[in-house]
Amino acid sequence: MVAQEFTVDLDKPLVFQVGHLGEAYEEWVHQPIVSREGPRFFENEFVESLTRTVWWAIPSIWLPVVCYCVLNYWGNTLHYLLHGCHHKHPMDGLRLVFPPAATAILLVPFWNMVLLFASPSITPALFGGGLLGYVMYDCTHYYLHHGHPGNDVPKNLKKYHMNHHSGSKIRDSNHFFVVGQSFWNTSSIKNGNENVDNVIESIELHPARVNVEGLKFNFLCS
Repeated sequence: MVAQEFTVDLDKPLVFQVGHLGEAYEEWVHQPIVSREGPRFFENEFVESLTRTVWWAIPSIWLPVVCYCVLNYWGNTLHYLLHGCHHKHPMDGLRLVFPPAATAILLVPFWNMVLLFASPSITPALFGGGLLGYVMYDCTHYYLHHGHPGNDVPKNLKKYHMNHHSGSKIRDSNHFFVVGQSFWNTSSIKNGNENVDNVIESIELHPARVNVEGLKFNFLCS
């Protein structure tokens, strides 16, 4: 008795039919049916809908996931390189101002941006004015960290900027660092002879709660 050969009914859902083909499956599956209308896979409408996908759904769904995964790493890397390093190491004098090489690269799109709304004769003046503003900003920023202001205006500016740093919480797996704003309630430490550099250095040398003439610093290490 010869077993009857199984025949796939193309008008019915295919997925649970092809298992009956046995060894004949390899020959059957490599005989293409050229048609824009695809076969039905499942009887259930919802399950069937999950098997059909328009091409643009793939980039629409997965590219945002790719961007998130990539930017989650490179976003942190870029932020640390451009600005985060300054908050992590605010008294590093050699990385406080923006490097000239990086500035030169950024000046190219800045020049082109000025050209968009200014005439060629005015563009150099506007460009030079913007560059001068940057120079003044970077030098002022350095002075606020390492300078010793003698009057109220720069003192208050330094106080404001240092509160910007002391108010931030910088975390990693082993450290939690906070400097209270009470640091600035008094303008001198040890008769005014020690500056911000010495204070931060003293905290780093003594990884514990440090009290200096009523000024509280919390430096908690593992």
